[in-house]
Amino acid sequence: MATTSSQSGFIEFKLDFAGTKTLAIGDIVPSDDFSAGGHVWRVNCYPHGDKAHSSGVVYLSLFLKLVSGSKNVKAIFDAFLLGRDGQPSSSHGNRCVKVYPPEGFGSWGFPQFVERSVLESDYVKDGSVTFMLGVIVLQRDNPIPAPSSDIASHLGYLLDHIDGSDDVTFSVGVEKFRAHRAVLAARSPVFKAQLFGSMADAKMRCITLHDIKPATFQILLRFIYTDELPRDEEIQSSSSNIELFQNLLAAADMYQLDRLKLMCARKLWECVSGETVAKVLSCAELHNCPELKRTCLDFFVMEKNFKIAVLTEGYFQLMQSFPSIIDEIRARVQSSDTS
Repeated sequence: MATTSSQSGFIEFKLDFAGTKTLAIGDIVPSDDFSAGGHVWRVNCYPHGDKAHSSGVVYLSLFLKLVSGSKNVKAIFDAFLLGRDGQPSSSHGNRCVKVYPPEGFGSWGFPQFVERSVLESDYVKDGSVTFMLGVIVLQRDNPIPAPSSDIASHLGYLLDHIDGSDDVTFSVGVEKFRAHRAVLAARSPVFKAQLFGSMADAKMRCITLHDIKPATFQILLRFIYTDELPRDEEIQSSSSNIELFQNLLAAADMYQLDRLKLMCARKLWECVSGETVAKVLSCAELHNCPELKRTCLDFFVMEKNFKIAVLTEGYFQLMQSFPSIIDEIRARVQSSDTS
């Protein structure tokens, strides 16, 4: 029985609404081409509809077109409007599932996506309206090998060449970092609330961040775009390894990036020794990483490690900050001594 997997792509499409007033029914304003599931797609927007309706109401139409020459590609087409406040619309969004290219048609989508009068009254901002358009490709298992994903390199390039007017800038220490609001919101629920919610930051073009180092934020931002950590050769020493990944784990916890958090925990575990285990254990407890805490405790209570760890500065800091962990360590050591 064949199974399915999904690959997705999205694009933010800004329509010059004021500039479409002279267009006729059936005239097309296309989006830029974008990729999803190894295929190239385009959304054709009909600002006055693809055809006239007997009711006399003028609709804006959206149709998804498979641009690359593939056949029989089953895909989900998602489209929704962004309100004037930059938040996704709860009333004007739609989804369809279709095999592309559709039999007998060049494209498929939503002929009555939204009334043009509603766009003008509720969504036009500075003469334009903004859509978020997404495609999820549903693929059957295939014996033909596919090349490795290159989305990380493409999004990494996107991060390095930001030039859009809707980007957000973060001020961290003396450095500034630019990013795409939509990408951050898609990856982190904290960024989503910060950048598209009711917080004051949602209306700010430059946001100042505290309690995070520029080097840490730079790595976190690149992970958001590429899903990758720095290469081992980019880290110079074991001590800097520990400090880097402690700071990064704290940031991952702050922004609810669970995969990054566990990847940092794995890196910290590789650095654990009798001299460092107490420091790493404190980090695991402070930033709610039970997986790292459990492995550190197992390491700590081994007799040869315990004798080294209790003489370290990290152990004394652990005693001051987390006395309950010290009680747990002592109970486990006593239990192992009596067993």
